[in-house]
Amino acid sequence: MKKAVIPAAGLGTRMLPATKTVPKEMLPIVDKPAIQYIIEEAVASGIEDILIVSNRSKHAMDDYFDYSPELEELLKRSGKIAEYEAVRDVADKANIFYVRQKETKGLGHAVWRAKRFVGDEPFAVLLGDDIMMGKTPVTKQLIDAAEQYEASAVGIQRVASEAISKYSSVLISELEERIYRVSDMNEKPKPDQAFSEFAILGRYILTAEIFSILENTPPGYGGEIQLTDGLQRLCKVSPMVAVDFDAKRYDTGNLEGFLEATIDYALQDPRVGDWLKGFMSDKLKEI
Repeated sequence: MKKAVIPAAGLGTRMLPATKTVPKEMLPIVDKPAIQYIIEEAVASGIEDILIVSNRSKHAMDDYFDYSPELEELLKRSGKIAEYEAVRDVADKANIFYVRQKETKGLGHAVWRAKRFVGDEPFAVLLGDDIMMGKTPVTKQLIDAAEQYEASAVGIQRVASEAISKYSSVLISELEERIYRVSDMNEKPKPDQAFSEFAILGRYILTAEIFSILENTPPGYGGEIQLTDGLQRLCKVSPMVAVDFDAKRYDTGNLEGFLEATIDYALQDPRVGDWLKGFMSDKLKEI
């Protein structure tokens, strides 16, 4: 599996006012924009070609993953080789392509826009808000399960019953430890309508069959074409597994998740981790 799609066309309304002019995917987590962590996960999972589904206001992503000859030359002349290599590496991580979602019609429509890019191949979908921290990339965990069972795959984790209405719940039966067969799902259910406390969280491995399904999927929750509605139909006609992935998920599309990711990644950064621990300890004493 060599192709991935990153839907990143949302308006970032949960992170206003910063996202009025800055794409939410470009907000920095320590010293890298959020979307770079997602692309690095895809590349570490064996992905080579990545399509970012964006909108007309997100040209900053296009520029970021391109070469910057003037900046690169300045860094080399100044002897800042580490900085030069870091800037250059951003543009060389993968073959990155772009397509716009010209209308805000939902996640299902955003994925459908990748039809020509994907062709007939299975492909990964990594949501632009969700950063995963774990030893094995979550996308790789899903790829392995999809190949083992010759199926589509979705990433899941257990969430609190009162929180399931924010996600898609799945009806599952265990195949082996942390891997389940999916037989049904629903979008943002009320707690008493949820199939389980397992929610789909930001990672998918799909077959090209999903495109014909999404093309004929009517608007659902919120008046938008929901990916979950397409996946519900897909799991009825072809095998689908769910992977209870081993990683910590951060929803960087909201302020709490963004701050949590920033702190956790900074604590693991050898350049600032020890300093931050001391700073936080001193601050807590002041409270």
